[in-house]
Amino acid sequence: MADKGSVTAPKTEEVSVRAVAKYVHMTPRKLRLCARAIYGKKALEAVNILRFTNKRAAGTMLKVLQSAMANAVNNNGLEVEKLVVSRAFVDEGPTGKGWLPRSRGRASQLHKRTSHITVVVKEKENVR
Repeated sequence: MADKGSVTAPKTEEVSVRAVAKYVHMTPRKLRLCARAIYGKKALEAVNILRFTNKRAAGTMLKVLQSAMANAVNNNGLEVEKLVVSRAFVDEGPTGKGWLPRSRGRASQLHKRTSHITVVVKEKENVR
């Protein structure tokens, strides 16, 4: 129990907001290229990076990032200019399996991979 003379520092609680896209029909390896490109960047800068990246995965990653930014602004009242991508990662989802016919009556197995994308944004004061 604290006595009346002690002073405690005010707690500044960092709010992190996330957006998740599950069962995306794209391989995690392709999506991770875009996730690594935006990790640690300002949110508005990350939007521009994804918008001008010449990868199919960039469009999907852009949607998830914009969803996280919208969640931060609408649900938590954070400012867009101060948002930073604190985490961006891609997990492997369930893999669908199929068969591809080959020569001489044989078959090869197909792996139709899916992904779970998570983007977490935080508000930071001293953003350059």
